[in-house]
Amino acid sequence: MVYIFLAEGFEAIETITPLDMLMRAGIEVNTIAIGDEFLVRSSQGIPVQADDVFENTDFSDMEMLVLPGGQPGSTNLAKDRELKALLREAMEKDIPVAAICAAPTVLGKHGLLEGRRATCYPGCETELKGAQYTAAFVEEDGNLITACGPAAAVEFAKALIRKLRGEEVVASVCEKMQFPRA
Repeated sequence: MVYIFLAEGFEAIETITPLDMLMRAGIEVNTIAIGDEFLVRSSQGIPVQADDVFENTDFSDMEMLVLPGGQPGSTNLAKDRELKALLREAMEKDIPVAAICAAPTVLGKHGLLEGRRATCYPGCETELKGAQYTAAFVEEDGNLITACGPAAAVEFAKALIRKLRGEEVVASVCEKMQFPRA
């Protein structure tokens, strides 16, 4: 199961694009609200109904954890102690963790980027504590996938699918979505 975390002020495209593409790839995904409300508003004010709230979720089947960016969404993700513990557990167990835009700073603030290559939204790089900032569109380093911002949402989603199911599944999803061939 892939879990995508929604905190008030998340970036909509960085949430919905990976959610959509992962589901098209046949990957089971749940959106999890940080806090006790199922309805979470994006930084653009778009209301999204989460599948569940954090405190009700059993993460024992986690295949990947995904952090959308946006503000104040990323700040709100960083404040959640239970999420911090879950992220640490995933990283220790070599379960893929992905973050886009400002969300890689959540990992940096929690000391989870030490010695890793990472990218993020320009201007946030000082908060990638311990990481080698690459300024890449999408950066992969072992079980860690980071991306730079809203424009990278599709490439970020492709990287998530590739990590979980391989290049053939990425190609199939892209063909069905009518992406031009590279």
